[in-house]
Amino acid sequence: MSASSMASPAEATGSLAPEASKTGAGGGDHLASLRAELARRDLHGFIVPRADEHQGEYVPARAERLSWLTGFTGSAGAAAVLPEKAAVFVDGRYTVQVREEIDLAQFEPRHVTEEPLSAWLKENLSGGQRVGFDPWLHTDSQVQQLRKAVSAAKGELVACETNPLDAAWPDQPEALLAPVILQDLDFAGKASFEKRAEIAAKLKEAACHATVLTLPDSIAWLLNVRGGDVPCTPLPLSFLILGDDGVASWFVDERKLSDAVREELGNGIEVRDPSGLADALDALGTRNAKVMVDPASAPVWVFERLEAAGAEIVKAADPCQLPKAQKNAVELQGTRNAHLRDGAALTRFLSWLDREAPAQITAGELSELDLVRKLLSFREGDSPVSRFFLRDHFGIGTERRAMPLPGQS
Repeated sequence: MSASSMASPAEATGSLAPEASKTGAGGGDHLASLRAELARRDLHGFIVPRADEHQGEYVPARAERLSWLTGFTGSAGAAAVLPEKAAVFVDGRYTVQVREEIDLAQFEPRHVTEEPLSAWLKENLSGGQRVGFDPWLHTDSQVQQLRKAVSAAKGELVACETNPLDAAWPDQPEALLAPVILQDLDFAGKASFEKRAEIAAKLKEAACHATVLTLPDSIAWLLNVRGGDVPCTPLPLSFLILGDDGVASWFVDERKLSDAVREELGNGIEVRDPSGLADALDALGTRNAKVMVDPASAPVWVFERLEAAGAEIVKAADPCQLPKAQKNAVELQGTRNAHLRDGAALTRFLSWLDREAPAQITAGELSELDLVRKLLSFREGDSPVSRFFLRDHFGIGTERRAMPLPGQS
C-alpha cells in the first residue's frame, strides 16, 4: 500500500479534561474480533504496540489498544497476533504482571529481549502470510527491524491504511479535547519566536528547508504551551512543521484553542487542522524540500508520505530535544522553586503522619491510598494548576491496608 493512500489520524470529539478511563480487560472476545477484522482485510497477522502517534510513555485512553486486546496494562510492550497463536512481549519489569493480567490460554507471555518478536515470528509465521501494522504507531527504526523479522520468516509486512483493531473496538474512547494554555514567559524564560528562530538557524546549518516535529514535549516547549490530552504529562497532542524561516504550521484541533491563546501565538504560527498534515507533507515534496525528521520518534507514515511526494529526508535527532534540555536561568529558578514548594508540602505531610496517622493505621482506619490522597492534598495546596496536573500522577487502584509502621506489630 502506498504512503499516499494512508489516512492521517482524525481527532474525534471528546471531553474537555483528561481522564484515565478503563479500556477493557482484553481476552478471547477481543482477540476473536480482531482476527475476524484481519480476515476481512486479507491479513494473517497484526502487530499491536503500546504506543500512540507520538511515541509517548503515557498515551490517551483511545490509544490503549494493547490493554484492550490483551488486558495487559503496563507502560511498555507489544502483542503479535496470528490466526492460531498470539503473544505479548514485555520487558523485565512486567514478567509477573503480564501473567496476572492476560489470558494465558489466549496469549503467550514473552520476554522482549530473551524471547524477541523476531524469534516468535520465525517459529510461528508461515511463508507467504501477510502481517499488518499501523504506520502511525511505529517509528522508521522500528519498522526496519520489523520488516527484517517478517522477511526472515518468509512473510510479507503490510502497512494498513487504517488500524484494524480500531475497527474491532466498538466502544473505543474518543480523543480528548483538553484546552491548550500558555506557558507564561515568567516560567518559560524565552519567547516562542526566539526558540523558533534558533531552531530555524540549525535547519539552515544542516541545509534543511523544514523539520517535522511529532513529539508533544518538543512542540509544547517550542510554542510555550501546555495541555492535558494525556495522563501525567501537561501536553497537547499535535504535529508541527517548522520552516527554516522560523514560521510554524501547527496541526492541532482548533477546538482546544481559546481566542486568547490564538492571539498570543502570533503571526508566525499558522494553526491548521490535523487532517491537513498529509497535504502539507506533499507540498514539501512538490518543492523537493530537504526535510529533517527523527527516525527514533516520528511515525514511519511521515517518512513514507514525504518519500512518495518527492522530498529529500534528512534523518536526524529532533532539533528541539537538546535546547529543551539546556535550561535557561528562569527555568532553573523555577525548578528550585518547585523543589521548595514540594519540600514544604512533604514536610507538612510527614508532620501529619507522625502526629495523627499511627493510631489510625494501627486501628486499620487508613489504607495506603488514603495516605496517597493526603499527600496529594498537601501538594495541591491552593493552586488550580497543581490540582489539574498533579491529580493524574496518583492513580486509584485496589484498596490495600497500610503496612504497620516500624515498631508496630
